Amino acid sequence: MKQDQEKIKTLLMAVVDHAANFFTNLEHRAVTNHSPSLPTPTLPEVGEGAQATLQYFTKQFAEGLNSSVGSRYLGFVTGGSTPASIVGDWLVSIYDQNLSHSKGSIAGTMELATIDMLKELLLLSDDYRGTFVSGSTMANFVGLAQAREWIAQYYGKNTALDGLYGIPPIKIVSGTPHSSIIKATSMLGMGRNSIHTMLCLEQREAIDITKLQQFLEENLHEPCIVVANAGTVNTVDFDDLQAIGELKKRYPFWLHIDAAFGGFAACSPKYRHFVEGMNYADSITIDAHKWLNVPYDAAMQFTRHQSLQTTVFQNNAAYLGSSLKNPDFCDLTPENSRRFRALPAWFSLQAYGKLGYQQLIEENVLLAQQLGQKIDDSPYFTLLAPVRLNIVCFAVNHEALPAEMNQQFLTTLNQQGQVYMTPTVYKGTPAIRAAFSNWRTSQADLAIIWEALTTAISSYFNESI
Repeated sequence: MKQDQEKIKTLLMAVVDHAANFFTNLEHRAVTNHSPSLPTPTLPEVGEGAQATLQYFTKQFAEGLNSSVGSRYLGFVTGGSTPASIVGDWLVSIYDQNLSHSKGSIAGTMELATIDMLKELLLLSDDYRGTFVSGSTMANFVGLAQAREWIAQYYGKNTALDGLYGIPPIKIVSGTPHSSIIKATSMLGMGRNSIHTMLCLEQREAIDITKLQQFLEENLHEPCIVVANAGTVNTVDFDDLQAIGELKKRYPFWLHIDAAFGGFAACSPKYRHFVEGMNYADSITIDAHKWLNVPYDAAMQFTRHQSLQTTVFQNNAAYLGSSLKNPDFCDLTPENSRRFRALPAWFSLQAYGKLGYQQLIEENVLLAQQLGQKIDDSPYFTLLAPVRLNIVCFAVNHEALPAEMNQQFLTTLNQQGQVYMTPTVYKGTPAIRAAFSNWRTSQADLAIIWEALTTAISSYFNESI
């Protein structure tokens, strides 16, 4: 270790060379690697040092990693880290700050400043308080934990002290809840069966407001949690946040908005109407590694009820002081110690500003719309939903090929290595998702993507399309 430290500059330059080579050849790499082979794992008795380990990694492992940071990785909703965010992420490891507390370093002040910049970018009211967490699952967990405590206090209970005993079963209402919402209910002890899935509007993933109001009327004396979507994962559909917010004036419920990536519609004047009403929320989830295009381990939860948050997550340790009067980062989320995860977002926001993110959002949406039009015009594919923002939801035309061919076609497409998309099921139909979320993706990539789609489908017809 001391020998490596003495040549730290040489080591870091070797990493820079490795990174530069990766980015230079990124667009020529297969987007995914489906069959990586690993050498037999062994723990060395005597280590060979960082330089030799980097060379070993480069030779044996690097080619087995996928190109999810690249411009034609359309799986899930995965942004490619901006150059500025990579600089910030590297510095996170160099400075290795512990953000359990906001004091003792300027890092805490910078994180709070980053939260304020994000509120400005996303048009969130200034009275929200925000905290960085690892991802949208944890952000949803933190939001629902506060909602659980809010309902407990309605019944004169404190779940943080006494658990869920003596509290009627909590009802969670949503039209198209993300899987992380369901997972969070399990972790929070409310149970997956606590979710009441409401009917959605016809041919939509947006909740039927009339049905929601009827449910609230029938449960007028039972406070509940309403989870609204600002961008569903299949079709980027949005609940009517304005209408749901108006219902809060008449009915007792906690409004949690899952805006993991759809919240970034606020960056563009063209699309910010989708998130009108977001400021009615009691808690909000935003995921930075998606459309903010920063590395993983960066999401934010916003709340109007930080006192409830502290009640749930306060870290009772004598040497940390009074968390109730002066809550710090370790009192606001499940983690006590964590890395300086706000720094990549700070770098990217400073480097590119509002206009940079407006351009990113609008270019991604334009490319998604263009792919959607090509699919809609093709006799071999079926567009299953309108392209509202950055996701194209489609299927192989079942009149041309059997329904079970959808997954087989997707496997063929991904194995070509030119593009990667993920499967889903939409309204009972096996489907494919193409999510445009990367700042690198261009018109040239769209041409390659469409060629890959037509090449893959033509193999089933033995003809050139």
